[in-house]
Amino acid sequence: MAATPTTPTQEQRKTPRYEVSALVDLSGEEVYLRHKLLNISLGGLCMQVDSPEEVGSEVDLLVHFPDLNVSLPLRGQVIWANRSHPVDMGLRFVGLDDRKTDTLRQYLQKVQQASSAAA
Repeated sequence: MAATPTTPTQEQRKTPRYEVSALVDLSGEEVYLRHKLLNISLGGLCMQVDSPEEVGSEVDLLVHFPDLNVSLPLRGQVIWANRSHPVDMGLRFVGLDDRKTDTLRQYLQKVQQASSAAA
C-alpha cells in the first residue's frame, strides 16, 4: 500500500534546507548504513532509503559531515515517507542539545558559504 508523501511546503518550514554531500546511518525497524542525505536544515533532514520507516516512528541517526570531519549522533522522528520511486523520507530532529545544534549550524554555514561562492 503506497502512501502519499506529506511533504511540508516551504511556508511550513521554520529553517531553510540545503542540499549537501553527506551520509547518514539510521537505526530503527531497519538499519541503513552510509545512505545519501538529500538535504538538511536545523530542523531535520531528508534521506534516500530502500524501505522507509513508519510515519511517527523515532529513529537513531548518525550524520557524517566529511567537511568538518565529524559524525553527529541525533534522534529523529519520521514526518513523511515516500514509498514510490524515489524512495525517501523526511525526519524532524528530536531533543537537540546546544552542542549538537552548534555543530549543525557550523556545517550549514559552511554549506551556505560554499553555495554563495559558487554563484
